[in-house]
Amino acid sequence: MAQATGFVGEYLHTVDLKGRVALPSKFREALGPRFYIARGLDNCLFVYPSEEWALVLEKIKNMPLNHREARDYQRYFLSGATDVEPDRQGRIVLPMSLREYAGITKDVWILGVGTRAEIWDKEVWDRKKIDIGKTFSTIAESVTGV
Repeated sequence: MAQATGFVGEYLHTVDLKGRVALPSKFREALGPRFYIARGLDNCLFVYPSEEWALVLEKIKNMPLNHREARDYQRYFLSGATDVEPDRQGRIVLPMSLREYAGITKDVWILGVGTRAEIWDKEVWDRKKIDIGKTFSTIAESVTGV
């Protein structure tokens, strides 16, 4: 179950003409009946279960209002976020504004990234994955100390 182990894996899906995409069944189970999608970093979309979204909101709430960058982050991140409910087929509608932000046109990779999922345009993730792969050992040493 994705909740116990976190979101993991990589799944290729297609966005239909109405902007709907089916989520992997393991992810649907872990996300529950209502969850949140927001603009992510690196031009992807972040997908949060309600419990994790509450933690994200708590961190945002504690940002200092006297810092312009904090206010700008709050505005941009939260104004682009939306709550979603899958239909009976397990599909969600990706709002046009979020599809435009992530450059999503047709095919997407849905990635498990621990406490969240990410939705990437297929071509963008394919390129990013190659770039990361070239320096993965160096990145791993830097962020994990291994």
